[in-house]
Amino acid sequence: MNQELEIVPDSERRGLIGALPQALRPYASLMRLDRPIGAWLLFWPGAWGVALAGLGSEGIALILWLGLGAWAMRSAGCVYNDLVDRDLDRRVERTRLRPLASGRVTPAGACVLIAILCLVGLIVLLQLRPVAQIIALASLAPVALYPFMKRITWWPQAWLGLVFSWAALVGWAAVAGRLDPAGLLLYAGSIAWVIGYDTIYALQDREDDALAGVKSSALALGRNARQGVAGFYLVALLLWGAAIWQVRPQLLAVVALLPMALHLGWQVVDLRADDEQDALTKFRSNRFAGLLMFLACLVVGTAG
Repeated sequence: MNQELEIVPDSERRGLIGALPQALRPYASLMRLDRPIGAWLLFWPGAWGVALAGLGSEGIALILWLGLGAWAMRSAGCVYNDLVDRDLDRRVERTRLRPLASGRVTPAGACVLIAILCLVGLIVLLQLRPVAQIIALASLAPVALYPFMKRITWWPQAWLGLVFSWAALVGWAAVAGRLDPAGLLLYAGSIAWVIGYDTIYALQDREDDALAGVKSSALALGRNARQGVAGFYLVALLLWGAAIWQVRPQLLAVVALLPMALHLGWQVVDLRADDEQDALTKFRSNRFAGLLMFLACLVVGTAG
């Protein structure tokens, strides 16, 4: 009994996961059902793409479908990532109690869960235009490679940026029926944003990552983490400004980015790099940042 208590994290004894039947809890934990921040961060670039492209006749329904797809694919990605990283996770304090690392879920069970979640993703895929379907399917290769990046590069956050921003291309193409410079610039800006916020997230694990031999941008930047995050956020804003200019070449349109710029500036100025809880709080605040960017894209994309 004591051993069972040791390998079951507190998150499975309370809240949403704690309310589920005990047999389902490890699978819900694998999907991060109690931590939807990742699904939000995967969802927002797709919503930006739809909004900046002008919504179209089915914009609201499309955003809802992309939301479902983001949840399913983020959940599947978490399960796949834990499957690949289960040996590494055992050596990191924050992750050693994950269901695969602790042995509470078998690799075969994880594969079945991935298949179920991918079926949900397929349903969403069938709602998109053919060109958007092709773009979405093209993301599978970089998604599959992501868990290995932390083993071979100090900048796995850059690869995560490629993956977590991909929905911007899908959302734009789903409305416009093609890829345009504005959609590509929106995607590029999102990559820089992801590198910035995931560097903040990686600040929590610097000591454990160093001991486990895991690479990250937080370790690569060292004491310059704040400046690095600021630089990536600045690049993101410049690229987003260029995307907006492509849609509506007016200074007033670019000003729509001001709330987002202020929020990202607050993250950088107020960041306490040695405080793990503060790093987590700043990381999670990007859910609100995504909303600010969505509102900017909506105003610009739907203005008469």
